[in-house]
Amino acid sequence: MSNLHHAPLAGVDPSTLYRIMALRVEVFVHEQKIVDEAELDGADLLPTTELFWIQDESGEVLATLRVLVDDTVHIGRVATAVQGRGRGYAGELVEAALTAYPGVVEISAQAHLENWYGRFGFVRVGEQYLEAGIPHVKMLTRAD
Repeated sequence: MSNLHHAPLAGVDPSTLYRIMALRVEVFVHEQKIVDEAELDGADLLPTTELFWIQDESGEVLATLRVLVDDTVHIGRVATAVQGRGRGYAGELVEAALTAYPGVVEISAQAHLENWYGRFGFVRVGEQYLEAGIPHVKMLTRAD
Protein backbone atom coordinates (compact mmCIF):
# COMPACT_ATOMS: atom_id res chain seq x y z
CA MET A 1 0.00 0.00 0.00
CA SER A 2 1.25 3.46 -0.84
CA ASN A 3 1.23 6.58 1.27
CA LEU A 4 0.05 9.72 -0.53
CA HIS A 5 1.15 13.08 0.86
CA HIS A 6 1.03 16.73 -0.15
CA ALA A 7 2.50 19.86 1.33
CA PRO A 8 4.20 23.10 0.38
CA LEU A 9 7.97 22.81 0.15
CA ALA A 10 8.46 24.11 3.71
CA GLY A 11 6.28 21.27 5.01
CA VAL A 12 8.25 18.48 3.36
CA ASP A 13 10.83 16.58 5.41
CA PRO A 14 14.32 17.29 3.97
CA SER A 15 15.10 13.64 3.17
CA THR A 16 11.74 13.27 1.41
CA LEU A 17 12.31 16.49 -0.51
CA TYR A 18 15.70 15.18 -1.61
CA ARG A 19 14.04 11.97 -2.86
CA ILE A 20 11.35 13.94 -4.72
CA MET A 21 13.95 16.08 -6.48
CA ALA A 22 16.16 13.07 -7.22
CA LEU A 23 13.20 11.31 -8.84
CA ARG A 24 12.41 14.34 -10.99
CA VAL A 25 16.04 14.61 -12.11
CA GLU A 26 16.13 10.88 -12.88
CA VAL A 27 12.97 11.00 -15.01
CA PHE A 28 13.27 14.38 -16.72
CA VAL A 29 17.02 14.84 -17.06
CA HIS A 30 18.40 11.30 -17.31
CA GLU A 31 15.51 9.40 -18.96
CA GLN A 32 13.88 12.10 -21.06
CA LYS A 33 17.10 14.05 -21.70
CA ILE A 34 15.55 17.42 -20.86
CA VAL A 35 18.63 19.56 -20.42
CA ASP A 36 17.66 22.80 -22.17
CA GLU A 37 15.68 24.07 -19.17
CA ALA A 38 16.39 23.81 -15.47
CA GLU A 39 14.59 21.09 -13.53
CA LEU A 40 15.12 23.14 -10.39
CA ASP A 41 13.42 26.27 -11.75
CA GLY A 42 12.64 28.06 -8.50
CA ALA A 43 8.88 27.46 -8.78
CA ASP A 44 8.97 24.90 -5.96
CA LEU A 45 9.99 27.75 -3.61
CA LEU A 46 6.86 29.82 -4.28
CA PRO A 47 4.52 29.88 -1.27
CA THR A 48 1.56 28.85 -3.45
CA THR A 49 3.29 25.72 -4.84
CA GLU A 50 2.34 22.36 -3.39
CA LEU A 51 4.19 19.08 -3.86
CA PHE A 52 2.34 15.76 -4.00
CA TRP A 53 4.11 12.43 -3.64
CA ILE A 54 3.67 8.75 -2.91
CA GLN A 55 6.14 6.90 -0.70
CA ASP A 56 6.53 3.24 0.07
CA GLU A 57 7.04 1.85 3.58
CA SER A 58 10.81 2.41 3.39
CA GLY A 59 10.36 6.09 2.55
CA GLU A 60 11.29 5.77 -1.13
CA VAL A 61 9.38 8.24 -3.32
CA LEU A 62 7.63 6.28 -6.06
CA ALA A 63 5.78 9.12 -7.80
CA THR A 64 5.42 12.88 -7.56
CA LEU A 65 3.84 15.95 -9.09
CA ARG A 66 3.62 19.61 -8.23
CA VAL A 67 0.81 22.12 -8.35
CA LEU A 68 1.68 25.73 -9.19
CA VAL A 69 -0.91 28.36 -8.32
CA ASP A 70 -0.79 31.85 -9.78
CA ASP A 71 -3.45 33.17 -12.17
CA THR A 72 -4.23 29.51 -12.88
CA VAL A 73 -3.78 26.18 -11.15
CA HIS A 74 -1.20 24.14 -13.06
CA ILE A 75 -0.22 20.50 -12.52
CA GLY A 76 3.31 19.71 -13.64
CA ARG A 77 6.41 17.64 -13.04
CA VAL A 78 4.43 14.38 -12.99
CA ALA A 79 7.03 11.63 -12.57
CA THR A 80 7.00 7.98 -11.53
CA ALA A 81 10.03 5.92 -10.53
CA VAL A 82 10.78 2.89 -12.70
CA GLN A 83 9.91 0.52 -9.83
CA GLY A 84 6.54 2.27 -9.34
CA ARG A 85 5.32 2.29 -12.93
CA GLY A 86 2.18 0.45 -13.93
CA ARG A 87 0.71 0.62 -10.42
CA GLY A 88 -1.55 3.64 -10.87
CA TYR A 89 0.50 5.99 -8.69
CA ALA A 90 0.53 8.90 -11.14
CA GLY A 91 -3.24 8.59 -11.50
CA GLU A 92 -3.66 8.63 -7.70
CA LEU A 93 -1.61 11.82 -7.55
CA VAL A 94 -3.55 13.52 -10.36
CA GLU A 95 -6.85 12.63 -8.67
CA ALA A 96 -5.56 13.92 -5.31
CA ALA A 97 -4.44 17.20 -6.90
CA LEU A 98 -7.79 17.65 -8.66
CA THR A 99 -9.59 16.99 -5.37
CA ALA A 100 -7.40 19.53 -3.57
CA TYR A 101 -7.91 22.11 -6.35
CA PRO A 102 -11.51 21.66 -7.54
CA GLY A 103 -11.65 24.56 -10.03
CA VAL A 104 -10.21 24.73 -13.53
CA VAL A 105 -6.78 23.08 -13.66
CA GLU A 106 -4.25 23.35 -16.49
CA ILE A 107 -1.56 20.93 -17.58
CA SER A 108 1.08 21.03 -20.29
CA ALA A 109 0.85 17.35 -21.13
CA GLN A 110 3.31 15.41 -23.20
CA ALA A 111 1.30 14.80 -26.36
CA HIS A 112 1.49 11.00 -26.14
CA LEU A 113 -0.28 11.21 -22.76
CA GLU A 114 -3.27 13.24 -24.01
CA ASN A 115 -5.70 10.29 -23.77
CA TRP A 116 -4.35 9.29 -20.35
CA TYR A 117 -4.98 12.80 -18.94
CA GLY A 118 -8.38 12.76 -20.66
CA ARG A 119 -9.42 10.01 -18.21
CA PHE A 120 -9.27 12.67 -15.46
CA GLY A 121 -11.41 15.18 -17.32
CA PHE A 122 -8.67 17.13 -19.07
CA VAL A 123 -9.56 18.44 -22.53
CA ARG A 124 -7.02 19.62 -25.08
CA VAL A 125 -7.07 23.31 -25.97
CA GLY A 126 -5.00 24.63 -28.86
CA GLU A 127 -2.36 23.14 -31.08
CA GLN A 128 0.51 20.83 -30.24
CA TYR A 129 3.79 22.62 -29.43
CA LEU A 130 7.34 21.74 -28.44
CA GLU A 131 8.48 22.15 -24.86
CA ALA A 132 11.99 21.00 -23.98
CA GLY A 133 12.11 19.30 -27.39
CA ILE A 134 9.09 17.09 -26.59
CA PRO A 135 5.64 17.49 -28.24
CA HIS A 136 3.12 18.83 -25.68
CA VAL A 137 -0.52 19.90 -25.63
CA LYS A 138 -2.20 22.36 -23.28
CA MET A 139 -5.13 20.73 -21.49
CA LEU A 140 -7.72 22.06 -19.07
CA THR A 141 -10.29 20.52 -16.80
CA ARG A 142 -13.81 21.82 -17.27
CA ALA A 143 -12.70 23.50 -20.49
CA ASP A 144 -15.36 25.65 -22.16
